[in-house]
Amino acid sequence: MSDSRAVKVLLGALGGEGGTSIAKWIVEAAQLEGLLVQSTSIPGVAQRTGATTYYIEIVPHEQPAPAPVFALAPSPGAVDVVLASELVEAGRALQNGFVSPQRTTLVMSSHRVFAVAEKAAMGDGRYTAERIDHAASALAKTLIAFDMATLARQHGVPITVVLLGAAAATLPISRTSFERVISGSQKGAEASLRGFAAGWAAARIEPAAAAAQQLEPSHPVRSPTQPFEEFVEPVRHLLEQGVHRLVDYQDDAYADLYLARIRAVAELDREHGGQSRGYALTIAAARYTALWMSYEDAARVAEMKTRLDRLDQVRRESGARPGQPVRVFEFLKPGVDEICAVLPTGLAAPLRRFVDRRGWGRRWNVGMRIRTNGLPGFLVLRALASLRKVRRFSSRWSLEQQQIEQWLSVVCGAARLDLDLAGEIAECGRLVKGYGDTHRRAVSNFDRILSMAREGLDGGAHLARLAGVVRQARDAALADPDGTALDLVLSAHAQGNAAPRSRAPIMLRAAGHG
Repeated sequence: MSDSRAVKVLLGALGGEGGTSIAKWIVEAAQLEGLLVQSTSIPGVAQRTGATTYYIEIVPHEQPAPAPVFALAPSPGAVDVVLASELVEAGRALQNGFVSPQRTTLVMSSHRVFAVAEKAAMGDGRYTAERIDHAASALAKTLIAFDMATLARQHGVPITVVLLGAAAATLPISRTSFERVISGSQKGAEASLRGFAAGWAAARIEPAAAAAQQLEPSHPVRSPTQPFEEFVEPVRHLLEQGVHRLVDYQDDAYADLYLARIRAVAELDREHGGQSRGYALTIAAARYTALWMSYEDAARVAEMKTRLDRLDQVRRESGARPGQPVRVFEFLKPGVDEICAVLPTGLAAPLRRFVDRRGWGRRWNVGMRIRTNGLPGFLVLRALASLRKVRRFSSRWSLEQQQIEQWLSVVCGAARLDLDLAGEIAECGRLVKGYGDTHRRAVSNFDRILSMAREGLDGGAHLARLAGVVRQARDAALADPDGTALDLVLSAHAQGNAAPRSRAPIMLRAAGHG
């Protein structure tokens, strides 16, 4: 860039990703070359729970007279370089109009860090990554995008260091000046230089070559022993993943039960023309049955927290150096539900009645703080994990299997009449999730929708209308877990009225795209 116009740079990152340091390095490198520069910032919430924004203006080469007046904030359509440490951060810049096809170079990492709103959604609350990718390609004059998180992990640096390396050549500052500033850092200078160089190199090679350089999975997926040839190709891969999950969760016999359940659905799907619908019914049943059958209980949580590679993962994610001591504490709060879940039904039922009669449910929640990288705490969790061996005799197991069978029975009954209705009922499996109060509300909403669907089938209801009501009821339960919106849908259905329109969650939309 040889003109005297200020180069305007916008950096969007998450709290705790080192955005402040990167903005400081850009300013110091510009000053090292004698350029006029100004930086402003809008800090968000720290520790990766909120966005932070940094805006920098740099006057390259010539020193204009009179002195330029710098802006304190970016203007839509007037930003030269946008840096985004994560895909949805790039989406925010696109949505706000900061990326212009006439002017802007967009440098972004293609990986995802899910926002709190995405993770808290009862359904699939993820923003649509494909729309952001499409908008980035259409709206940016130049696009530099690859998985920077993988490179950052390889070199043990914050992702913004790699991001700066990828964007450095687009700024009116030499690589030498950046490296001099980074070398003067008080901590991690050598690692930061390596991360910067990796970002610089990755921005200059083809995406396919960059993908080839990424790490291979550290734990290859084990090949299942069960045959899948009887299932059609769209379903086969999903079943393989479900079998792996359930063998890991319980044993081979449990995976065989899963296949038997899906086989019954797949046969009905095939007999009634499921091929024309892409076997959507079987796919939905396979996905949500595997998830439901691997429900999280005390044994599962304890097993996941004591796996041999977990401490290595904690050390890697915390940035601990070799030989540096790390302490890992788990915070647990078991209550009467967790205690009754592991007991046989004959003991759990009277215990629950006893506690409920005296109103002691809240008093039985005991907070526990366990150090799991020490022998005593580790043995406590391993003892909990060993309950996996007697999981089949627990009251929770009996209840979950009974509910799964009831759900699949209604799905199969609907499939004999209408595949669209059966698919909507199968999709209701996504409602069952969470733990504690969240799980109880989710199961309650699920039971109400399933009862409504069963009554509609028994009463000979208009199937197309019933499918629409099930879909609206499910959307209402996902949007409002407390059940108020679901009450309106079910009440309207009972009165024979049109169900009220449910509000879909607002999804991020890229600017310029419908």
